[in-house]
Amino acid sequence: MRFALNDDQLAFRDAVRDLLANEPNDKRATWDALVDMGVISVLVPEGDGGLGLDEVTLVPVLEQTGYAALAFPVVETAMVAAPLGLADAGAVVALADGQLVAWADRANVVLGCDGREIPLDLLSPVEAVDPSRPVHRLGRPAPPADDDVFDRAALGTAAQLVGLGQAMLDLTVGYVKERRQFGVPVGSFQAVKHPLANGLKELSFARPAVYRAAYSVATADPRATRDVSMAKAMASDAASFVARVALQCHGAIGYTVEYDLHVWLKRTWTLSRAWGDSSWHRDRVARLLGL
Repeated sequence: MRFALNDDQLAFRDAVRDLLANEPNDKRATWDALVDMGVISVLVPEGDGGLGLDEVTLVPVLEQTGYAALAFPVVETAMVAAPLGLADAGAVVALADGQLVAWADRANVVLGCDGREIPLDLLSPVEAVDPSRPVHRLGRPAPPADDDVFDRAALGTAAQLVGLGQAMLDLTVGYVKERRQFGVPVGSFQAVKHPLANGLKELSFARPAVYRAAYSVATADPRATRDVSMAKAMASDAASFVARVALQCHGAIGYTVEYDLHVWLKRTWTLSRAWGDSSWHRDRVARLLGL
């Protein structure tokens, strides 16, 4: 099996990357542009007005939404609600992860983790680590999670975490090339180069695991749940590792809200715990392997 993206998948990914790089991601116009490109309907059958493609095509696109720290529920809408037919075409969907619901204020449909609609009056806002990803709390016991809903959300989140990690790595490499100490760029010091190289290694191992999980879901592989958990665990750890390195290499400026790094840091901290953290998913893999 040739385990690589084809030319059409690469072109689609790159087109989305270029769009997100040139559009302010806090504007509804960006969401509308993604809808027009077919991103939200990638997994919807052609007969229903979608592109009729699969998760192998969508996951690299979701990686780019992580790279841009897109401030909309694209995973919840494109990866979960659209292919499962849980919302009308064109709806912006928020999805409950247990008791918490991200993006509820930006969605016109809110679903529980069982795929059923939640009335908006059952939600109350709570303070979030990532203010660009507003969170509400469900005012009743969380319904049991549907496995398909959960796995799809975890896979899409893993893809975004890889994108977040790559963005922080690129931002940090650019910074250490420019920041100078003792007359030379700080990026020339081994204490900076080695952690960055390790961050690249972590992402290089996590990305294929995420793509493998996308293939497993797309082909209804009976091992898909295991592969999704492996992907989420590795992506959570890789992005969290790069976040620590990025913060360390930036020094005090990395803590300030005036510098853009905080957007990717806070999104990483929240998504690494969303839909199961790395420890939970490793335990799940162990159970599935009978260990």
